[in-house]
Amino acid sequence: MTKILVTGAKGQLGSEINKISGQFAEMEFCFTDVAELDITNSEKVAELISEFQPEFLINCAAYTAVDKAETDLAVATLLNATAVGILAEQSSKIGCKIIHVSTDYVFDGNGPKPYKEDDPVDPQSAYGRTKLEGELLCQKYNPQNLIIRTSWLYSAFGNNFVKTMVRLGNERSELGVIADQIGTPTNAADLASAILTIISSVKSGEKSFVPGIYHYSNEGVASWYDFTKAIFDITGINCFVKPIATEDYPSLVQRPAYSVMNKSKIKLIFGLKIPHWRDSLTEYFQKK
Repeated sequence: MTKILVTGAKGQLGSEINKISGQFAEMEFCFTDVAELDITNSEKVAELISEFQPEFLINCAAYTAVDKAETDLAVATLLNATAVGILAEQSSKIGCKIIHVSTDYVFDGNGPKPYKEDDPVDPQSAYGRTKLEGELLCQKYNPQNLIIRTSWLYSAFGNNFVKTMVRLGNERSELGVIADQIGTPTNAADLASAILTIISSVKSGEKSFVPGIYHYSNEGVASWYDFTKAIFDITGINCFVKPIATEDYPSLVQRPAYSVMNKSKIKLIFGLKIPHWRDSLTEYFQKK
């Protein structure tokens, strides 16, 4: 039985992993969130890891309030960086592999083509800087690491763009949505499945555990405007979507203008097949 410790289990990704965990009979899970484990407390983390003896630790915990991170830097740093270092260090002590989830915000967002894992990083926000610091600490303290950067995550759990647009689309006759920020929506259910599939294939000997940074999002490219149009098309919501520019929507944070990621590495090394974002979005609504 492969023991897996999941932190941030009540967030979007952690909840999706929990939802499909029963499909992986060869795995035993310990799901923790803030009530069960304070990941900023090294002693508590060491205690649980020593007791449960996981082979893999999946860290889904993060401070994800992008705007708020600018003024709440201490807490964002604690969760996105310090805690990651603690989890990496304590898991490494028992030879436990760590899978840590990061973000497209580590890049400056000005790239002309999909970002590869070894492209230069240059985060433009407090959120992005704290997440990058977390990546570095993860690599420093546990050599057996997989860092998976993802983007535009949504799920059936928690608050996200899809749920917000559905609510606003049902309340209003017209919505202005940013059309000049380009990326890829990612269904957290797909990422959850990818992570557990990687673990399963490594344990079966089908694939090797190759430490390093990987990119995972759904396939394809979209703007927030395209994404919203698709949400309304699929659900039949009758709301006019008006494309607007980033400058028309003031924000504390400079969000990436372009954050499409190249996923060749994760597909090649772990043999993953990744669905197109629109297909996954359609499936998301079919399952609701």
